[in-house]
Amino acid sequence: MTDISLTHITSTAAFSIIAAVLSAFLIHWALYAIALRVVRRRMDPVLLPAIFQPTRWLVVLLALGAGLQPLDMGARIEGLWSIGSKMVFALLFGWLLLRLMRATRVMIERGADISAEDNLKARKRHTRVRILYRIAQSIVAVLVIAMMLMAIPGVRAIGVTLAASAGLVGLAVGAAAQPALKNLIAGIQMAFSEPIRLDDVVIVEGEWGRIEDITLTYVIVRIWDDRRMVVPVSYFLEKPFQNWTTKTSDLLGTVFLYVDPTADVTRIRERLVEVTTANARWDGRVVLLQVTDHRADALELRCLLSARNAGVAFDLRCDVREAMLDFLRTEMPEALVRGRQRVEAGEGFTPMRVTGLDVTTPSGAAG
Repeated sequence: MTDISLTHITSTAAFSIIAAVLSAFLIHWALYAIALRVVRRRMDPVLLPAIFQPTRWLVVLLALGAGLQPLDMGARIEGLWSIGSKMVFALLFGWLLLRLMRATRVMIERGADISAEDNLKARKRHTRVRILYRIAQSIVAVLVIAMMLMAIPGVRAIGVTLAASAGLVGLAVGAAAQPALKNLIAGIQMAFSEPIRLDDVVIVEGEWGRIEDITLTYVIVRIWDDRRMVVPVSYFLEKPFQNWTTKTSDLLGTVFLYVDPTADVTRIRERLVEVTTANARWDGRVVLLQVTDHRADALELRCLLSARNAGVAFDLRCDVREAMLDFLRTEMPEALVRGRQRVEAGEGFTPMRVTGLDVTTPSGAAG
């Protein structure tokens, strides 16, 4: 009789568990299908696919708990189930929060097109969202670990302390963690002060490149030749660097020419205007030539050109430099820098042999 009763209880428990799990799957599937149909009529359904898996297993966990509620499993099994279910719930809840944050980040980034020509506002939004998303990831991870520890009676006090600190526990690491903590705080500062943003054009340590990625502790700069420079976040708050796209993507580029002091600068300026205005990369704002230096052997001419962004400005400078040098070589060869040697009146030149070479020297210089 005892064996029959035990078998009956076991089969009842198994049936209850299976029924609860199947009911949870069916209810979740039905609610998800209805919500997906409603949302598709109004906006792009990004959130629902993101939370599908976490919510499904949360519903299953809750249904499983409800199915086991009327069963008498014994004090030991009930204790293990209580601890295990709370830990699993903490993991699933953290997973749900992370998926929600990721979906929110995707929606915000979709609304800010970083590939547009004037993408300053979009780059601001992308940078701030990306940094804040990673900060939130760290906080959620700490809270999930704290909730899991709180579910275990023996270490509940540690979990409460960790939850109260909510990420500031890193302060107790000591001197060994100072560089990492320094960069972490710098990353939080950067999210709001924004000395750099994604896709900014910068010159760091003498290298020209674009900001490719910003994390909480380091920044990846993509150099013009596709190398990557990894720079600590604190660098951009402590050391000077050049940011060519802080206020706008528009940029002024310079081309320097060195010509003979007797060169016709007006003619060169007219040619510069012709070459620049004919180039499709010029944005129509600035084209200017000035004499910026005068030396005994040459004039320094600075050509100032404008373009819609740093990459286009670089190509425009190369085009204009090549065209102006070709113009000077073919149409104004007299403007090219020439070496001059002064010869005093009445002094001739006499050949002098030095180590097998004929060297011409002034006749009065031989002694």
